[in-house]
Amino acid sequence: MTKTANTNAKVGDGTPSPFRALPSVASLLADAELRAATTLAEPALTKLLQDALDDERARIGDGARPSAGEIRARLLAAVRETEAPRLAPIINATGVVIHTNLGRAPVSAETADAMAAAARSYVPLEIEAETNERGGRMREIARLMRLLTGAEATLVVNNNAAAVLLVLSALASGRRVILSRGEAVEIGGGFRIPDVMRQSGATLVEVGTTNRTYARDYAAAIDEQTALLMKVHPSNFTISGFIAAASLAELVAVGQARGLPMIEDLGSGALLDTAQFGLKAEPTIADSLAAGAAVVTASGDKLLGGPQAGVIAGRARWVGQIAAHPLARALRADKTCLAGVAATLRHYARGEATARIPIWRMIAAPPDDVRARADRLAANLTVACIPAEVAPTRATIGGGSLPGETLPSFALALDGGGHDLDALARRLRLGAPAVFGRIEHDRLLLDLRTVLPEDDAGLRQAVAVALDESTG
Repeated sequence: MTKTANTNAKVGDGTPSPFRALPSVASLLADAELRAATTLAEPALTKLLQDALDDERARIGDGARPSAGEIRARLLAAVRETEAPRLAPIINATGVVIHTNLGRAPVSAETADAMAAAARSYVPLEIEAETNERGGRMREIARLMRLLTGAEATLVVNNNAAAVLLVLSALASGRRVILSRGEAVEIGGGFRIPDVMRQSGATLVEVGTTNRTYARDYAAAIDEQTALLMKVHPSNFTISGFIAAASLAELVAVGQARGLPMIEDLGSGALLDTAQFGLKAEPTIADSLAAGAAVVTASGDKLLGGPQAGVIAGRARWVGQIAAHPLARALRADKTCLAGVAATLRHYARGEATARIPIWRMIAAPPDDVRARADRLAANLTVACIPAEVAPTRATIGGGSLPGETLPSFALALDGGGHDLDALARRLRLGAPAVFGRIEHDRLLLDLRTVLPEDDAGLRQAVAVALDESTG
């Protein structure tokens, strides 16, 4: 219910009520500057202004005494904020390749085009053009995944958490799942394997210890209520020292001896050998399937480099059972996601992942190339009388992938010209284009490894404008 106030009332000392500073909705709708700042239709604009005025009334009720000009400025800001899309493109200069808070993996231009085309058009999503009969939703992706990983079947859902939940619900509800105690992990956003296990209806049976688990621990825990064995790849943490873990091949052998499938949650979804880029070798989907995993789950927007998705790949028998579960419909990916995953997989099939997929372009970039770009940008800024140095640094992979692994990089280092670095970083984040960097050792670093070369000009302009504002 809209709050009202007697704007003619006076306070105890006889001065006019502070509520009189509030403008009427009618006067605001007639305000030329405000109307020029918005494309909202009058009903939506009226509701926005009413809500904003309610906020102002509450502020005054709490003791604030804003002037009419201050109130008008906040109302105008509320209108402009509604007009500005929050998820506008930014430049990621943080040095974190897969930055969860910045949307994880940006997709290739071809993938973005495929997703946009699917969004604006009808597509043969669940119909075969040749026969005009229902079917085919996963046909293209399944074919590409078979080429790339050897998977007999593939199902795509909306993210990897959904993939794990669906697999457990379809294959283990009401039964037991054996997992190493050291792999009952939590990843970003409070996603905990034990919680997902409970939600699926399966019972978690933890074996071994946090730091050492053997294949014999799994074997000893199997009984008639066991549905499957599970392995969770530690994609967002490392344990070092006195450790031991059963290999996937060993667990597959344990499962096969008792007729039980082995499921592995890989998380990162790598399709390339990360060791070739100087990183620790990350298990790939193909590796796990070749080792005998019945089903593998992975994210589409981490090391796979595509849109947000959960990939379920493996033997047709098990994937078919998973796809037939009622929850599969609730968790399934839409046409834009499927088009994006397919377009991303084609980059791998064509052998062009490191040339076309943004995260792989960043990871594969030679350090000398990154240094050369940083040198050019610093020189250009110096010509414009903006002091900028080049600093060696280390970029991280991020996104719950390859924990602790870094790549050599180079950053523009700004000291702010004697101005507040936090304020400078904020100006960059609010600029056009917006730029996110990091403050380290009393300098604002803009890491070039996570900036695509085609964004260098935009980065230079953003820095020039932000530093100019700091001296204005």
